[in-house]
Amino acid sequence: MKTLIAWMKAHPGDAKFVNQNATAQVGGLLLQKLTGTQMLFVPYKGAGPAMVDLISGQVDLLLVQGAVALPQVRAGTIKPLVNLSAQRSPSMPDIPSADEAGVPGLYMLGWFGFFAPKGTPPGVIKKLNDAMVQALANPGLRKKFAEFGLDVASPEQQTPEGLAAFHRAEIAKWWPIIKAAGIRGE
Repeated sequence: MKTLIAWMKAHPGDAKFVNQNATAQVGGLLLQKLTGTQMLFVPYKGAGPAMVDLISGQVDLLLVQGAVALPQVRAGTIKPLVNLSAQRSPSMPDIPSADEAGVPGLYMLGWFGFFAPKGTPPGVIKKLNDAMVQALANPGLRKKFAEFGLDVASPEQQTPEGLAAFHRAEIAKWWPIIKAAGIRGE
């Protein structure tokens, strides 16, 4: 990662960064901000086409969920540079954390949810959530998720209060970056 950053500083705007969704775009903006670099953002319609072009060398950098990258990492067709957190991922322990890679603060937490139809009674949602929290407490199931590159949130993060706190923290972190880049929701 340090070699890449040095190259990007010597060649501003030459690194082609895949922008396959909003998360990737703001992640790339954060990388630029933290490293003082500039990249060329290349828009894509999804991680699949982006991964194909990364493998073929058409683009230089791709920010994508571990579960998407893991098969290609295991096959040796792409090289993982950094896990976007302060610590290594249990599902990919060989990939250095952002801190270890020399880019402290390059953290991106993901949130994935299960959804119910609009109008589902709150009691039903609570029962579903409680069952999911109980299932995810099972070490065997957590291990299975990790095999696919998915790290499961802690039980306290799986409550409505925990999710609300997570959202507040994420908005406070990302809003200045989004605003400075002139990104608008449309």
